[in-house]
Amino acid sequence: MPDLAGVAHVALTVTDAPRSAAWYTRVLGLREAARFAEGDGARQKIVLTDAANRVLIGVVQHGGAPADRFDERRTGLDHLSFAVPGRAALDAWAAHLDALGVPYSPIAPATLDPRTAVLVFRDPDHIQLELFTI
Repeated sequence: MPDLAGVAHVALTVTDAPRSAAWYTRVLGLREAARFAEGDGARQKIVLTDAANRVLIGVVQHGGAPADRFDERRTGLDHLSFAVPGRAALDAWAAHLDALGVPYSPIAPATLDPRTAVLVFRDPDHIQLELFTI
């Protein structure tokens, strides 16, 4: 079987691409790398990156899409988890989210591996995001 070299990027469907791009920039410190429209403006994409950590996220707004909020119980994406280097980093992220007024769960042992810890929060479209110690 051929090897995989990692995850190249994640694209998230959102209701308002500029709003989501601004939120991911403010909350996660990503920077805008590209912005473009396709299909006579029917689809708008904004590419965000943290090049130092090889993170590439696209926020994509589809014209005519339903405006309902994300629900991880539907088939598709359940959540997106970002690795952080340890508990001290997780505590620093909690303080950062507090300063920005972003609600989040208490830091808790991760279900996947109780030796690790996780903090859960949501983006403007209610997509569940995690910060997960490695």
